[in-house]
Amino acid sequence: MRTPLIEFRKVSKRFGDKVVLDGVDMTIYPGEVTTLIGRSGEGKSVTLKMIIGLLKPDSGDILYRGRSVSRMKRAERERFRREVSFMFQSNALFDSMTVRENIALPLQEGSRASGSTIRDRVDRKLQVLDLEGTEDKYPSQLSGGMQKRVALARAIVTDPDTVLFDEPTTGLDPVRKNSVLSMITSNQRDYGFTAVLVSHDVPDVFYISNRIVVLEEGRILYQGAPQDLEQREDPVLQEYVNSQEILRNEIYGLQSARWLERAFSRLLEDPDRGDAVLILISLPEFHLIKEQVGHLMGEMILGSIARIFYRVSQHGDSCQVARYLEDRLVCLCYPGAENMDPDKLLQGVAQEFANMNFCSAGMRERQAVFSVRGGWDWIDDERSLASLVNGIEQQKKLLGSVTCSGGL
Repeated sequence: MRTPLIEFRKVSKRFGDKVVLDGVDMTIYPGEVTTLIGRSGEGKSVTLKMIIGLLKPDSGDILYRGRSVSRMKRAERERFRREVSFMFQSNALFDSMTVRENIALPLQEGSRASGSTIRDRVDRKLQVLDLEGTEDKYPSQLSGGMQKRVALARAIVTDPDTVLFDEPTTGLDPVRKNSVLSMITSNQRDYGFTAVLVSHDVPDVFYISNRIVVLEEGRILYQGAPQDLEQREDPVLQEYVNSQEILRNEIYGLQSARWLERAFSRLLEDPDRGDAVLILISLPEFHLIKEQVGHLMGEMILGSIARIFYRVSQHGDSCQVARYLEDRLVCLCYPGAENMDPDKLLQGVAQEFANMNFCSAGMRERQAVFSVRGGWDWIDDERSLASLVNGIEQQKKLLGSVTCSGGL
């Protein structure tokens, strides 16, 4: 069994009537990246500040290396402060100090290192974080992304065992946000420190985290590996896992693959379901479009096809369209869909598809070619959703194709 580096035991914290943490148990392991996520105001930043000692819990205990932080003796507390560093959400750089002076401050205040030693260590951090040439500038002369780099350099200049990051990408554009996340994880890997992040960058932070902690209404809803989070059925957790997919599906009016699995299972359990139909529409060249023109174009084409399907079906709730795989839409049509003829429906999709112009400038430049195919089958007790979809795949027909040539 692994030994936690930091451990919360029944920790509670409130501000007036607002309960921020309610008997929280949490473990953070050494050498890992642990990310705290949750809605605004759920106590993520408060949790970091309690680890570092800026705030004290109302009840419960916080342990560092098995020792209660609140009961540490003076020597232990001094060691704790040397081992744990904090990168504030606002960077907390001193405007009156140069970049070099800001980075050197923790060494000057918390160590007995000589001036030359401090200068060497600051120079190394300037080099590692691509800050060479900025050492004599002031924070106000730097971009937001560069200020984040300076704040990170100051946080790691003492070579701490643990670094706490409070919203390290707040206020940054997507490119700089990705740069900061990459910078944190590469430095964590190189120096081996334990990183604890508070972040709203879901699901991006999943890819750099060993462990995810989800705070919801003062309690921990989940803590563990990000890949295991995907398997949880809790709808709140699924919002975090599938946040981008959920947004796309809502824009296109699509159900999720998980919804489709559950709806299909319920349908099979209904002895009086009548004749239900599964219709499949696919964009076989979806991945090629992504490679040639971009992910957004592939998504927009698939979204347009979903809207075509809705216009043609006109059966309201009797037909529900879900995204089964990245390049496939599946329509589950219940027996209540009166006069629903699957062949005519697919013919209608083909006619509308033929009347749409999908050829953007990028598609013409790449001379992109893609097609839409579809098929259907009756739902029976003998086949699972996967086997039924596979069967339709074998006999689906061409509904239409597009050739975007440079001359058009």
